[in-house]
Amino acid sequence: MGNTDEKLEFRFGAVGKFIPILLAVAFIAIAAVSSSNVSGYVVAFLMALVLSVPFVKNEAAFGNAVMSGLTRPMFAVISMAIIFASLAGKLISSSGLVQTAAAYITRAGLTGGAFAAASFLIACVISMSTGTSVGTNIIVIPILFPVGIMVGAAPEFMVGAIVSGAAFGDNLAPISDTTLATAGTQQADMGGTVRTRCRYSVPAAVFAFVMFLIFGGGGEKAEGVGLAETAENPVSLVMLLVPAVIITLCLLRKHLITALSCGCIVGFAAGLLTGLYRPSDILGFPGGFQVTGLFIDAVTSSMSTVAMLFGVFGMLGVLERSGVFEAVGSILGKLAKGTRSCEATIVGSVAILGMITGVIAVGVIAIGDLVRELGEKHGLNCYRRANLMDCAGIGFCFLAPWTVHCVLPAQLSSQFGEAFAVIPTQVAFHNYYAIGMACLLAISVLTGYARNAGAESARQADAEPAGEAL
Repeated sequence: MGNTDEKLEFRFGAVGKFIPILLAVAFIAIAAVSSSNVSGYVVAFLMALVLSVPFVKNEAAFGNAVMSGLTRPMFAVISMAIIFASLAGKLISSSGLVQTAAAYITRAGLTGGAFAAASFLIACVISMSTGTSVGTNIIVIPILFPVGIMVGAAPEFMVGAIVSGAAFGDNLAPISDTTLATAGTQQADMGGTVRTRCRYSVPAAVFAFVMFLIFGGGGEKAEGVGLAETAENPVSLVMLLVPAVIITLCLLRKHLITALSCGCIVGFAAGLLTGLYRPSDILGFPGGFQVTGLFIDAVTSSMSTVAMLFGVFGMLGVLERSGVFEAVGSILGKLAKGTRSCEATIVGSVAILGMITGVIAVGVIAIGDLVRELGEKHGLNCYRRANLMDCAGIGFCFLAPWTVHCVLPAQLSSQFGEAFAVIPTQVAFHNYYAIGMACLLAISVLTGYARNAGAESARQADAEPAGEAL
């Protein structure tokens, strides 16, 4: 297979090594302009790798570079975690939990801004349970959005509330891809990462809740807006045990894969014992060369994300072997002269990459090693580095109207009629969680807020061998 450490060279000199990432950005831009679904973003990095081959000088070196990225330990950890997290999410979303919550809210007589604020809290619970903002939007918007319109919540505030709640879980949940990526690249244990991140997530969530409560009721009550079924099933509330078990075990510093597995086992048991699920609902073999049930659905539905990771980590190997990271690291090193400027550089780098690619985890993984080296040099502990990266991604990527975080919610709102459709820029301007997080980050960098949170635990985590922190 040749020399696996061989330097990868491209045609067109120093500019050529940027061709792969420029191709990826181009395909992401095409997906955004074309209002593509998530699949458009998934194929961007794989297509960029394929089309980069004609520009390399040594095809064998290119293949070795791709494989070097795919053999990183983080690739296996994140891929397995995404599959198990998908299963946990399926157990939650198929149980009727969201419909039950919507029924309780309407029965309580909450209207206008109160309903928008309550919807934000429900989205927070669902995103913490599933670890995916995109999945939360797909689950929650079709159910809560029309109900909110009927009880007087303004359409843009309803979408903003749900997207804000989705961002909360993406930011804080131990099964979120961004949390996995930030903790993993900074070699931070998951329990400490979640505990210290609450210092950022909770204030931003409180700000968002108050904003939706005060301003969310500016709409006119509308009847019959394609209302989804909101029949309550109190038994479905038992599925809250799934995220409770996962989060508790992570806080106890159990391995993430173990915590996810235990959460799924508890979900299986609770679903079967309460009658929410039959054994065949979870896993069935009906014959005819078929496999059915939540388990196989979760595996297959997560494959698109795993496929994207193949492209992302393959791209990382190419960028590393071609010297792109070395060039970027040199620039970052010049910008970071002290602790505060180092933090500003970390936030700015992740924010720019997240807004360009539309996928926060991509930017995090791309510069994770550089951030770790730079942060250690300036005395930033592993939790601070991980939290700055994740919060920067959430605080800025969600505010870019061309990303899936704005385009998809706008698409979902349009199914209820043109009069209630929300455009992507409105989604961004009403995502008060992301806005609050961006403001909190600026304050945190300037004042040092939460800089030394979990310092003692961080020293222990920093002493662990690479790849074992999760």
